[in-house]
Amino acid sequence: MSPPLSAPADAEPLIRWEWIERNLSDDIAEGLREHLILSFTPVLLGLAVALPLGIACARWRRVYPFVLAATSVLYAIPAIALFVVLVAFTGLTYSTVIVPLTLYTLSVLVPAVVDGLRSVPDQVRQSAVAMGFGPLRRLVRVELPLALGVVMAGLRVATVSNISLVSVGSLIGIGGLGDLFVTGLQRDFPTPIVVGIASIIALALVADVVLLAVQRALTPWERAGRGRSTAAPEPEPEPVGGEQ
Repeated sequence: MSPPLSAPADAEPLIRWEWIERNLSDDIAEGLREHLILSFTPVLLGLAVALPLGIACARWRRVYPFVLAATSVLYAIPAIALFVVLVAFTGLTYSTVIVPLTLYTLSVLVPAVVDGLRSVPDQVRQSAVAMGFGPLRRLVRVELPLALGVVMAGLRVATVSNISLVSVGSLIGIGGLGDLFVTGLQRDFPTPIVVGIASIIALALVADVVLLAVQRALTPWERAGRGRSTAAPEPEPEPVGGEQ
């Protein structure tokens, strides 16, 4: 029976802390800055486009199937394929990554806006009309605030998804923290890979927590509604006059 294999004495450790200290304010900080720009710019652009487009789809229901089909087809295209195609037009610039991620963001945010607006009860709309609200005022003051919870849920999904997809851009030289993966693979050096993975996970978690806090701050009525639904029921009054 052959003896068990053992790792060589000079095997590369999983993490070299001295490398992290040397590159924390240089490669890692620059990769994080680039990752933030490439992740959140498409979210902001996608939200600016998805809001009016989703409102139009909610108003004119026949338009929505065509918009949904178009965004779904775009979402089905692999990110690296879009990056490679756009390189011929935009070169190795941020736009090569931002444009595809904006399109992916639309495929999440447009359905979120439509679903949020459709979730507003009809009696609420009728009450707003009875109070003299016009279409624009009703949209801004009633419908959009009530749809905000669903829209913010979609925004959280789009943000976390973009933070992950930005790393794919490292294959064409624009990847933020994803460049650490390329560095580690080219040098057979696991520390940059571990740092890149941990940083992306931490960034996604922080972004999701921040957006969740913003959602709760903007929708206090949802917390109040959950509090009433989970509150203990009041005891029923005792029968008067000995009724059973």
